[in-house]
Amino acid sequence: MKLLLAEDELSLSKALVHILEKNHYTVDPVYNGQDALDYIETSEYDAVILDIMMPGIDGITVLKRLRASGNQIPILILSAKSEIDDKVLGLDSGANDYLTKPFDSKELLARIRTMTRSIQAVDSKLSFGNITLDRATYELSSKKDSFRLANKEYQMMELLMTNPRQLVSTERFFEKIWGYDSDAELNVVWVYISYLRKKLTALNADIQIKATRNAGYSLEEII
Repeated sequence: MKLLLAEDELSLSKALVHILEKNHYTVDPVYNGQDALDYIETSEYDAVILDIMMPGIDGITVLKRLRASGNQIPILILSAKSEIDDKVLGLDSGANDYLTKPFDSKELLARIRTMTRSIQAVDSKLSFGNITLDRATYELSSKKDSFRLANKEYQMMELLMTNPRQLVSTERFFEKIWGYDSDAELNVVWVYISYLRKKLTALNADIQIKATRNAGYSLEEII
């Protein structure tokens, strides 16, 4: 699951990215309201964590513009503004939830899970061929064995299994999982594809990750 984090306090942003990535989220951090709007317009996110007091365009304005344009992406406001009127304004402006600073990371994660539950509940387990991916435990399994996937392995396998037989470009993998600001090279996608292929082989999978030259990868049955 990919999140946009709009928080201008650098130390807090860095801490939040660490917490979220440790819990199997991909995170793009931005530090002002204009960048938040630009990133949402040009990329795909499952939810947004939005500070109110940011330079340039504030969080409430970002929220109102998104809702006015018809964008219903789940949004959690994370703010030091803790007065009832502030919370009411945020919720009335279209936020799905409002959490005040300081906060406990366990509560933040619970709020995100609740906010995105309708997305996660669509299919808690994905199956293709004799392979199952459990979105709750991050386990890739067959009748023979199972592996708990690391964060980026899981996200790549989830993308493949939600789009079986469909070509996923290397660029799409990179943008969705590593993000715009990553220092990684594009060939890191191939490295993680290799990890997943080894696990599928160990599971005696009857599916494979097929490479299409200069185009990308697809999950296909082994014929």
